[in-house]
Amino acid sequence: MRKAAFPCYIFFVESTAEIASRAAQPKFFYGWYIVAVGFLANVASSFALASTMSIFLKPLTADLGVSRGVFSLLRSGEGIIAACIAPLVGTVVDRYGGRWLMVAGTGIVVVGYFLLSQVNTFAEFASIRLALVTLGDVMMGYMVVNVIIAQWFVRYRGRAMAISSMGVGFAKVCMPVVAASLILWLGWRHTWLAFGLMTLALLALPALLLVRRSPEAMGLLPDGITEPLAAADQTAKKGGTRAAETGAQEVEWTRAEAARTRAFWLLVITFGISSIGVTGLNLHVYSYVTDLGYSAVVAAIVMSIIASMQLASPLAWGLLAERIGTRYAATLRFIIQAIGLAVAILTANLFCLYAGFLLYGIGLGGNMVLPDILWADYFGRRSLGKIRGLGLLISHFVAAIGPPFFGFLFDFTGGYGLSFLIFGAVLIASALLSLMLRPPVKAGF
Repeated sequence: MRKAAFPCYIFFVESTAEIASRAAQPKFFYGWYIVAVGFLANVASSFALASTMSIFLKPLTADLGVSRGVFSLLRSGEGIIAACIAPLVGTVVDRYGGRWLMVAGTGIVVVGYFLLSQVNTFAEFASIRLALVTLGDVMMGYMVVNVIIAQWFVRYRGRAMAISSMGVGFAKVCMPVVAASLILWLGWRHTWLAFGLMTLALLALPALLLVRRSPEAMGLLPDGITEPLAAADQTAKKGGTRAAETGAQEVEWTRAEAARTRAFWLLVITFGISSIGVTGLNLHVYSYVTDLGYSAVVAAIVMSIIASMQLASPLAWGLLAERIGTRYAATLRFIIQAIGLAVAILTANLFCLYAGFLLYGIGLGGNMVLPDILWADYFGRRSLGKIRGLGLLISHFVAAIGPPFFGFLFDFTGGYGLSFLIFGAVLIASALLSLMLRPPVKAGF
């Protein structure tokens, strides 16, 4: 009788432990708080974007006496400085987490915005943007946010990054009207002061109170799962989910090892060359529309349409990446973006202008989430900061070509037609390159 009862006793004890373990699991996964802070960080970071600078382009160039080409060089300088900083920032995130980095970055950006409200020359404006705003934005912006989110999510990484990136779209929807109204009421100098106050209110306290380095630091596992990640990956393989197709999440890579892989360079080239056109168009689209003879209101509506799609589409792109694979989603994104650009620029018709940039915005929404999903899927959680930082070092240098490319071609040709034509061809090339992407395999694994 005792032998018969003993297995029952063990079964009872194990069942009780399992029940207690399940009861101890939080009903709401803490990682979603990280996503919420990421959303706020992307909203705050959008004040420094090229699309925001486009609202300032005409009043700034008129007031400070610089051409559009020279003004566009500022965006290139910011891209180059961000590229140089990114590998260092990525390494810091890997080693120490992103909380204090984000708080410090917020403070630096706020000081920069306050100083921008006091400048009197373009040299002063450019110096402050390059020395303070760019540095702080890299420390608090999307790269740090996405590296942190990649630590907290694996299976649901697509939707988590998508929700966070929707902060940029949310800000861009409001930005044309808000920035134009503030410039009208306060002037462009004091608009930067208002941006500084908004940045401080949005991010400083949430980042300090809520951001944590990784789920393991809080006794949790990615996605809120209750089994080790290796076991979860085996379960995913049986279920045929996207997680089974990604690289080993716990494998550590050095920069040299990553740089020797085909996947690293394909990622850099695919998304790097397309970013030339994205950064160029973002800065010049407002001026392009007004140069066609449309009012500033129409130009602001075009920017809001693009931004609305950047707000509405990232979650769909994230879910699509989980369903069909990220590289196929990236291919589709580039094709939609190219079609939209063609519709927008091949005629001066207002309906086509709106419809084309709506499609372009849907494709651009994929850029908010798909590249970072691919980097995280291919190179895992443990070394993502330094590998992503190295990739950004190269791609930011490439993207820096965009604003002066559009600006000086405008100065030379008197229009933006040639710039847009080249951009469309690059988008098609990026679509083809996306199909060639494959996860890297580290030697010995």
